[in-house]
Amino acid sequence: MKNRIETKFLELKNLNKKFFACFLTSGDPTNKIFENLLLLLPKLGSNLIEIGLPFSDPMADGPTIQRSSQRAIKSGINIKKTLNTIRKFREHDSSTPIVLMGYFNPIYQFGLKDFFYKSNKSGVDGLIIVDLPPEEDSLIKNLSEEYNIHNIRLIAPTTSKERIKKISKSSRGFLYYVSVMGITGTKKPSINEVKKSVDSIKKISNLPVLVGFGINSYDQITKINKFADGCVVGSAIIKIIEEAIEKKEQEKKILEKVANFLLKLNRG
Repeated sequence: MKNRIETKFLELKNLNKKFFACFLTSGDPTNKIFENLLLLLPKLGSNLIEIGLPFSDPMADGPTIQRSSQRAIKSGINIKKTLNTIRKFREHDSSTPIVLMGYFNPIYQFGLKDFFYKSNKSGVDGLIIVDLPPEEDSLIKNLSEEYNIHNIRLIAPTTSKERIKKISKSSRGFLYYVSVMGITGTKKPSINEVKKSVDSIKKISNLPVLVGFGINSYDQITKINKFADGCVVGSAIIKIIEEAIEKKEQEKKILEKVANFLLKLNRG
């Protein structure tokens, strides 16, 4: 059975288009607004959605996404509620791939088999577990295959070629290239350096390569899409939500601001 990620990739390839992936933190700033943002994204050109599972001790997240996790946890969001929201989303959209991004401990506490089973039933297509290295792949490999949820891995600028080979073998769907060292949303990537790295990855792996971390402009996306298979925009969206909350703006205004920003990014 084909996964939505592969189906979408082939569809985009035939249309000579790239992935335009957007990241949201589940339940941020409220579950109602999150649900409406989720429904809005495909209408704004997002053809893959990443959903962050809030965690109290995130090691790879920058301050902006950390604060979004804190807001979501405070509002009572959890894995069960996140999967319920995805299930509701699937009543309106059966084709846009959804990738969950999170940390191993909350998933383990939920119950690995239960997590994969319920994620599959809700309509999840991929999973990025930030702190689970390929050496620990046996913990989820069989479940990932049984429930057709692709195990997607991060590749950093410092990852060696040997390591990329290992990561590629244990990955399905696509590879997520972290364009800058450090935490999310804190630096701007060097396009030339990103190109060198992506070109190197593509010599090793046949999987699509998406570039994320620090992507926040149309110019960046246009340049990166010349050599990569797409971009992921995350912290820039969360920052818009956060600024709107600080100004005590209502849901309609938050949706409008996110829409305007994404339309600018995707105008090409």
